[in-house]
Amino acid sequence: MLEIQSLSKVYPNGTHALDSFTLTVGQGETVAIIGGSGCGKSTLLRLLAGLELPSRGQIRLDGVVLNEPNALVNIVFQEPRLFPWLTVADNIGFGLKHLSAAERAAEIATTLRKVGLSDYGGRWIKELSGGQAQRVALARALVTKPALLLLDEPFSALDALTRADLQDHLVDLRADHGTTMVLVTHDIEEAAVLADRVVVMRPWPGRILDEVRIDVPRKRDRRSHALEEVKRELGHLLEQSLQDVKSRATSA
Repeated sequence: MLEIQSLSKVYPNGTHALDSFTLTVGQGETVAIIGGSGCGKSTLLRLLAGLELPSRGQIRLDGVVLNEPNALVNIVFQEPRLFPWLTVADNIGFGLKHLSAAERAAEIATTLRKVGLSDYGGRWIKELSGGQAQRVALARALVTKPALLLLDEPFSALDALTRADLQDHLVDLRADHGTTMVLVTHDIEEAAVLADRVVVMRPWPGRILDEVRIDVPRKRDRRSHALEEVKRELGHLLEQSLQDVKSRATSA
């Protein structure tokens, strides 16, 4: 379980990025975070990843305080951030050096199959498309079986068909691994398709505006009436968040 208690972040230049953010994420749950610019979404992920220290508050993962990078937490960024001097297989197996060669090869092969890249293990990163490279990034993040996976707009640079395909892969991988996930996205449909709950944030400083629970069975039909209703509700809340951004910018 991920427990975020009264989390606040004020940067040395005085920027108050996050204020009194409190959220509990259950084991195996996926929570999406959406909101306009200045809502503290990226700051929140950096705090969860241990890349920043909070000014106030605390983060616990299964009772362990997170205040520095932790092997139980992996993050996938918008850009794949792979090692170009390693093959696809070696990129995926980078965090498995504690296993024997045979065990490592088996884990890599299984993970490649799950992301639809069974025949790509020997290829170099430069030979991959953007979607294939992001699949490798997902595979590398999940192969170590992290307790928490952070996703920072991981599919936003991809075309619509590739994005939908990778979202479906992520749903399958989540079911296989039972990993707890926190997803930052600007895409309402992506949040509705992937998340159990969506937290909508408001700016300056970043705070929770509202929360929407999505009780639609997976895999979710993007064109279903139930999902359209969810997207409509999220759209209204996101518009409110964006209006807050505009109001604050006008009055600044």
